Amino acid sequence: MTTRRTLLAAGAFGAALLLVPPAAFANEEQNLIDQARITVDRFAADPQFSDMRRKLAQAKGVFIVPQLLKASFIIGGEGGSGVLLARTANGWSQPAIYTMGAGSIGLQIGGEASEVMLLLMNERAVEAILRNEFKLGADATVAAGPVGAGIEAATTTNLGADILSYSKSRGLAAGVSVEGAVITARHSRNQTYYGQPAHPRDILYRNVVSNPGTGSLLQALSSAELR
Repeated sequence: MTTRRTLLAAGAFGAALLLVPPAAFANEEQNLIDQARITVDRFAADPQFSDMRRKLAQAKGVFIVPQLLKASFIIGGEGGSGVLLARTANGWSQPAIYTMGAGSIGLQIGGEASEVMLLLMNERAVEAILRNEFKLGADATVAAGPVGAGIEAATTTNLGADILSYSKSRGLAAGVSVEGAVITARHSRNQTYYGQPAHPRDILYRNVVSNPGTGSLLQALSSAELR
């Protein structure tokens, strides 16, 4: 009898799981979205990044990496997960999950964690990422966004860049370079988060999927824009 009850309980539990949408299990993906929102809030609250906020209001898209990790001893590498959003007629799109990674060789010792925001200043930059695997500097020009005092005079040097890069770094190594980094879509993670397969283009522009967990990130981006 006990075995029969156990089997019935297991069957009922399994049936209940079938009724739960796959997106309900996307805790890791939701954490990435939440961390991206925190990154946007941190940049917006830092007066050193007032130029970033003005450029954000003009951007056609944004790529946010809450934690770009770098560990190095002679051979170094960088990597982190991020989210890509596009500006649409209805405001910021739903985010698509990507990874950004790079490798380097040199005499370097240290460790670093950085928050990165890449502002995509034209449709060309957004389209380049959507085409599939994308390399910063090769498929679109990238420049470091001006930070700190005197930024008003420095902004004119970046008018021709497709992408402006802003970062906040912590650790032993100084600064972070994204030149040569590769950005790749994570289709399986997008499927987990939205509960069905969807190409990043469908997520950004075609309103094929949505998740209520993205609301705070979209609001943070809108609030961060300085016009």
